[in-house]
Amino acid sequence: MAYSFEIGPIRPPNEAHSLLIRATRNCAWNKCKFCNSYKGKSFELRSVSDIKRDIDIARTMMDKIQEITVKSGHSGGMQRVVSMVLNDPPNESFRNVALWLYGGGESVFIQDANCLVMKTGDLAEVVQHIRTTFPSVKRITAYARSLNAAKKKPAELLDLKHSGLSRLHVGLESGYDPLLEFMNKGESSADHIKGGRKIIEAGISLSEYIILGLGGKEFSTLHSLNTARVLNEINPDFIRVRTLVVNQSIPLNAEIKSGKFLRASDEEIIREERTLIENLNVNSYYVSDHLSNLLQELQGQLPGDKEKLLDVLDKFEGLPAKEKENFMVGRRVGLYKTLKDMEDWQKHELVEQIKFKLNKGNKKLAPEVIFSLMEEFI
Repeated sequence: MAYSFEIGPIRPPNEAHSLLIRATRNCAWNKCKFCNSYKGKSFELRSVSDIKRDIDIARTMMDKIQEITVKSGHSGGMQRVVSMVLNDPPNESFRNVALWLYGGGESVFIQDANCLVMKTGDLAEVVQHIRTTFPSVKRITAYARSLNAAKKKPAELLDLKHSGLSRLHVGLESGYDPLLEFMNKGESSADHIKGGRKIIEAGISLSEYIILGLGGKEFSTLHSLNTARVLNEINPDFIRVRTLVVNQSIPLNAEIKSGKFLRASDEEIIREERTLIENLNVNSYYVSDHLSNLLQELQGQLPGDKEKLLDVLDKFEGLPAKEKENFMVGRRVGLYKTLKDMEDWQKHELVEQIKFKLNKGNKKLAPEVIFSLMEEFI
């Protein structure tokens, strides 16, 4: 099929089955030390007409799949046709439409890094066009920066809500100001609180993202305590955690090599996460939905599920040292998803063999081994 539309490089894990509509290219800030998603790429605002054309093309692709479904007479219906398309898609955008339909066709994610950098009227027009073009869509979401939300007038955010914008994903990362400054985040804890509260007051659902391990060894406790403080002030709908992963292309790598930043180990990060959860006083859904996290099974509605979350941490921290190492390696090579997976003796033995090779004769597993596995796995 000759049709195609632009797709940006990233989206949140929970938007895996969303239709991706690119409204801006790359990141207008693009200075954070912990991120390399848009490094070396220039920021651009796309025209509303170009964005709307992409939405229309996506609709044409959807109609084409529906047409094939009717003509083919497959007993499995659209799901069968969509599966066939996914096996051999004409292009990446057609694959995205097929994957979206496979997931139910109910959500749209607006890319790239910060939709609120657009003029409010332009963004509202894009959201309205999505709603008009796909009446069955139930949720329209996007990434945003706290500072841009803080600068928007309440009436502007209300306009976006009324146009059909459902949720904003915001990178809080940390609530500790010295750490935000060190990481070149370009936002303060006060900006996060102001922007987050404005989003919620406009009736737009809010997901706040934090990075476990971002404080390293030195600021781990201050990072977790202040992040809890800021989240308590915001009281977002969702708190989503991910763990710091550093490779050669991430600017923070230079700080690590120079000794200015000492990375926290998995065990230290779990203690950090405990401090965070213990100090949260929110009505938020806590979810560990990223591959980088050691304990992806941490998920629950706060405050009611706080003890359930802490129990998971207790189980890990209560393991003998060798079993902790086994789980860390098993998670980082993709053999384990939850602590219960360790009960599979075949997987457990295979992880032990992998651990033995990685240890190279050493009795204790070095944190650097885990760091390396994380880079490869992610």
